[in-house]
Amino acid sequence: MTHFPSDLTHPEKCRGCQASPELDFAFNFAFQPIVDIRTRDVFAHEALVRGPAGEGALSVLDRVNDNNRYRFDQRCRTQAIAEAMQLGMQSFLSINFLPNAVYRPELCIRSTLEAARQHNFPLDKLIFETIESDHLQDSRHLTNILRQYQEFGFKTAIDDFGAGYSGLTLLADFQPDLIKLDMALIRGVDQDRPRQAIVRAIVAMCSDLGIQVIAEGIETPGERDFLADSGIELMQGYLFAKPQFKGLPVITDAAWRAADTAH
Repeated sequence: MTHFPSDLTHPEKCRGCQASPELDFAFNFAFQPIVDIRTRDVFAHEALVRGPAGEGALSVLDRVNDNNRYRFDQRCRTQAIAEAMQLGMQSFLSINFLPNAVYRPELCIRSTLEAARQHNFPLDKLIFETIESDHLQDSRHLTNILRQYQEFGFKTAIDDFGAGYSGLTLLADFQPDLIKLDMALIRGVDQDRPRQAIVRAIVAMCSDLGIQVIAEGIETPGERDFLADSGIELMQGYLFAKPQFKGLPVITDAAWRAADTAH
């Protein structure tokens, strides 16, 4: 069940959002599935920012700065929900957020809730995803955001786990629902013994902590099958589907084929 602040109509608003100017650029989203290879279902779709004509993410992110990041973060959430509902999405929706653009979680979440209600998007189908990053100004601020989102009933996810500097310390302080293994750990893992040992250790640790592992960046059947043998059921990558601009990709039978023998 999803729990929300008791008074969502309180006039107090996020200080950052009040001071942030209106955005002077447009953007849309591409959606990439996160699949469950055990059930052959789409577990979630990640909303990936794109330019208005499908341009790459950097064409948008390069225009985000300290003055407009609050407004951009809020727009990403509300627009991703609107586009997902227009496409008839039935899975979880994973939305990336900027921790440094969240002033107070209980206030900054209000526009997200309003968008979900306006578009009839199930509130219990939202995942809030962010990166464990050395650029984060205050790791305690991140854990506070994630902890409050969990208390509201949303799923939380740490992206690119293993690429930053605070991963294990972060997990000691807070256990998200999901972590996404950095694709640098995944690339060629079926042929690389050190990577295999690291992945297996992370999977065992997360099992003890009650955290689901997502492997991202899967490009080959060999990577998929090793990860399946290692106990990872949630996967994302070009082997299954590339992000589709303003659409939900179709996953072909070939993407699953060898997974039948992995269990």
